[in-house]
Amino acid sequence: MRKYRIGAALVAGFAMMLAGPLSAQQRQQAPNSNLNAEDQLSPSQMQQPMPGAVAAPSGAPGHAPAKHTATAGSPAAAAVRSNAAIAASRVVACSGPFAKDSSNLKLAMVFDSRNVTFEDVDVGGSQVGASVLFPKDAKHRLEIWWANPASRSGTYLILINKQSTWSAPGGLKLGMTLAELEKLNHKPFKLKGFDKDNTATVSDWDGGTLSKIPGDCKSGVSLQPDAKASPDAVKELTADKEYSSSDPALRELKPKVTEILIGY
Repeated sequence: MRKYRIGAALVAGFAMMLAGPLSAQQRQQAPNSNLNAEDQLSPSQMQQPMPGAVAAPSGAPGHAPAKHTATAGSPAAAAVRSNAAIAASRVVACSGPFAKDSSNLKLAMVFDSRNVTFEDVDVGGSQVGASVLFPKDAKHRLEIWWANPASRSGTYLILINKQSTWSAPGGLKLGMTLAELEKLNHKPFKLKGFDKDNTATVSDWDGGTLSKIPGDCKSGVSLQPDAKASPDAVKELTADKEYSSSDPALRELKPKVTEILIGY
């Protein structure tokens, strides 16, 4: 299996934004006890086999089995249309295949099992299993971690990074500037300064629009400064301090979004 890396700083920053800690069961199932404290958000995963075909029920003697189909106005039909729209639009919503109660099986049903693989992700030097959508298409790639590793169910984290063109709830996209994030949030927000990898993380949406996402999930974002930004200016905004997105010193570095996490 191929291996990918994600920013440990983003995982650590996102931990502060989650509504609550992992359950005792999830902590017991966490994969690597050697992970650093800031990296222990990630559960391990195991392969989940596709269920076998279900035999059609037999009808009364002389009668064909009854057929059950979703009518145009039924909830089932609406769900199918919604899932199809998500698959086509490349927009992560905290519902449908990305709802809290989703699973690897549901992803395969919506996106086709040929477009769903299981791969290793490098988090702080430790390997974590993840389901990956469209692994061979950099622009459509999406990574999903599970809260229940044994059954690969219960969405825990969804990661958008690298060249992915997926958008997150609220309109979040890779490459966005501080000003664009503030526009989505309808107000300034707070960030932790740059770490040793020159990565800053959103620590608090400060009651803005992005702090309340439909579907009861939360978003975390990491940013990196412009390649032409002064290294000394970057070092002055340290990771142990919190800054406003409207801070002139931070704006001067022209940071842009490089990773997005959506989780429950």
